[in-house]
Amino acid sequence: MSTQVDIVLDRPEQPQEHQVLNMGPQHPSTHGVLRLVLELDGEIVVNCEPVVGYLHRGMEKLAESMTFHMFTPYTDRLDYLAPLANNVALTTAQEHLIGVEIPPRAKAIRVMCTEMSRISAHLLGLGAFAMDVGAMTVFLWCFRERETIYNLIEHITGARFTTSYTRVGGVANDIPDGFIEELKAFIDQFPEQIESFEKMLSRNRIWIDRTKDIGVITKDDALSYGLTGPNLRGSGIEWDLRIHRPYLDYERYDFDIPLGSVGDCYDRYLCRIEELKESTKILQQVIQKMPGGPVNTQDSKISLPEKSTVLKGMDELIHQFILITEGQDAPVGESYFGAENPKGELGFYFRSKGGGYPDRMFIRSPSFVNLQILPEIVKGRFISDVVAVLGSIDFVMGECDR
Repeated sequence: MSTQVDIVLDRPEQPQEHQVLNMGPQHPSTHGVLRLVLELDGEIVVNCEPVVGYLHRGMEKLAESMTFHMFTPYTDRLDYLAPLANNVALTTAQEHLIGVEIPPRAKAIRVMCTEMSRISAHLLGLGAFAMDVGAMTVFLWCFRERETIYNLIEHITGARFTTSYTRVGGVANDIPDGFIEELKAFIDQFPEQIESFEKMLSRNRIWIDRTKDIGVITKDDALSYGLTGPNLRGSGIEWDLRIHRPYLDYERYDFDIPLGSVGDCYDRYLCRIEELKESTKILQQVIQKMPGGPVNTQDSKISLPEKSTVLKGMDELIHQFILITEGQDAPVGESYFGAENPKGELGFYFRSKGGGYPDRMFIRSPSFVNLQILPEIVKGRFISDVVAVLGSIDFVMGECDR
């Protein structure tokens, strides 16, 4: 007796065809030489792989062969939208390692420089974000105000872009005559300009449709991915190094921490708008509380001599030569310092074996860390949403690749 067995073949469904698209590494819409390898189902993002490294310059390795003073110009090329803030972060980290206390006036000037940089960086970030989704007018308005900030930076440092303004122990020079008046004139009219940005965007139907509930970062994800700055606070997490780990006497200033509630592109936009207002408030207080006194520590083993004396005296010339070529003597050990930069926590880790050169340096760049979450929040979104999400993260490839 024979038995017939019916064999049923499981026929798999026709595999879905996905398209692979390179977005970048050209500059438009990716804010620098960032390459995104997008796997698409039609116009829907199935997967996203960020590819970095096109701008790599090996800064951390270069630092091992440089004194602390020598490395300062390299920080201008990190977040090149906020070079003054980078200068302050590096030098404060170096002083943290060496054990240097700077005068109150130098601290106030550094706070002023950092908040000017924050305004400048947020203006460009907001303008570029708005232009990415079609709001060209806001881009032009932001750059108009940013041009005034650059004029102020040029007045105090002598350069608009590559400032290299700080020194271990203080700053390169004191505030020039007329600078405070120029800064006050700017911050007096700036709140009105912020209000015009809000009127143009905050209730704009197109802007809301392109940013509301797009690129949502939950609190748990923000913490898991190590986000900092407005990207973290936009998800409703109150963390600001200026308040929670104060430095440069930030505890003397009264300001608030803007927070989001949803964690979408719209919340991140609102946080940066509010930070423009808070930085303006801090600058007003810096002007009112600006202390007198020197702008550099009086320890001759730390601070460079006055330029006018270097040009006239042999002792001062030799003193400067030794400090520049040999550097300040750092103790053996390790040190880490993080500053609240416009993009988030810019941190510097130093390992020292003594002497004026770091044995090892590592840069914690906020743009690099913040970009990690990109694949998580663009899956299932349209290609056009990727552009909006990139603008809301507000990164700079100069510090990402460092």
